[in-house]
Amino acid sequence: MKKLFDFLKNEIVLVVAMLLAIVSMFIVTPDAQYIDYIDFRTLGILFCLMAVMAGLQDIGIFREIAEALLSKVNKLWQIIMILVMLCFFFSMLITNDVALITFVPFTFIILGLLGEEAEKKLIIPVVVMQTIAANLGSMLTPIGNPQNLYLYGKAGMGIGEFIRILLPYSLVSFILLAGYCLYLGRRSSGDGKTDNKGTSTYETADDEAGNSQTVAMIQFTHMTEKTRLKGAKNRWIGYVVLFLLCLLVVANILDYRVVLIITLIYLLCLERAMLTKIDYSLLLTFVGFFVFIGNMGRVPAFRGLLQSIIEGNEMLTAVVASQVISNVPAALLLSGFTDNIEALILGTNLGGLGTLIASMASLISYKYIVKENKCSKGAYFGFFTLANVVFLVILLGVWILL
Repeated sequence: MKKLFDFLKNEIVLVVAMLLAIVSMFIVTPDAQYIDYIDFRTLGILFCLMAVMAGLQDIGIFREIAEALLSKVNKLWQIIMILVMLCFFFSMLITNDVALITFVPFTFIILGLLGEEAEKKLIIPVVVMQTIAANLGSMLTPIGNPQNLYLYGKAGMGIGEFIRILLPYSLVSFILLAGYCLYLGRRSSGDGKTDNKGTSTYETADDEAGNSQTVAMIQFTHMTEKTRLKGAKNRWIGYVVLFLLCLLVVANILDYRVVLIITLIYLLCLERAMLTKIDYSLLLTFVGFFVFIGNMGRVPAFRGLLQSIIEGNEMLTAVVASQVISNVPAALLLSGFTDNIEALILGTNLGGLGTLIASMASLISYKYIVKENKCSKGAYFGFFTLANVVFLVILLGVWILL
């Protein structure tokens, strides 16, 4: 019974999607049209990308890059900036989920090396900014998050056109994140006090030794990790090739079925363990919503009602819906009742800000915080909500101006 309860709690979105699909089957009897509901291209690309990212993460290549960057710095604001921007830029290619799964635990290690007081002071703002960075960085590319991949394919637009829609918001997001990281680093370095040369007290006096030790430990870890990765050369080359093939599918140069077959053969022959690390619940969630949307789209009364609500308000409807049901389900649901996909792309991406469930990726950071017991859940939730609302209001302001 406990296992069932844990499953329902951990896979609530999947459960809701499947319940909606089953209920809709009583309204529209299953027939040959059901097969047309499923976007097999999106599911195929998602499967391949998840397999590739699971493999690269298992090898440790992302942590290797992070450690290499951190070994080059010796100021607190630089460490904070790297930890946050790793999530921002990597999420564009490895998805917001993988970015947080990779770099949030790594952040616990790095901040722990700075000492208990520094860790206590920085853990909430840094992890919250990493979460926001992952959600906002991922919006720039079609492969940054699941709803982008789906809406990009549904819209039939080119990569350049997709990036054009989100680029202004990504630039503003980068500036906001960089500004806050600089402010946080300066404020936390001896409470913002500086010597007459303008150097923060974190880099001088008693903190200098601690910081040197931190950098040395990062460098040592980097060296040992590099040695391990060297032995995994054939593995990461294989995954990089698969990733490039996935990009060719996204660019509509290769057929997704070809790359799906290649990926399956590669995994079955060389990397069977990675088949257990794919998020099949996400794939099934998509299937559930595809069936529900397809069925309800064949009910004239429901379709007409939803279209009347959405029409002319696609962007704001997507933002509001994301706060309640998360941005991936919002994208799947609303896309069945409007042709203004561009507005949904923007709305579901900005809608990832706000509540803790607005983007399911945000729950990853929260679960790590709870698991590690690094701080009060209430304090984290409060700062998370405040920061998300501030970012959302600013970006909505950019939307109004544009």
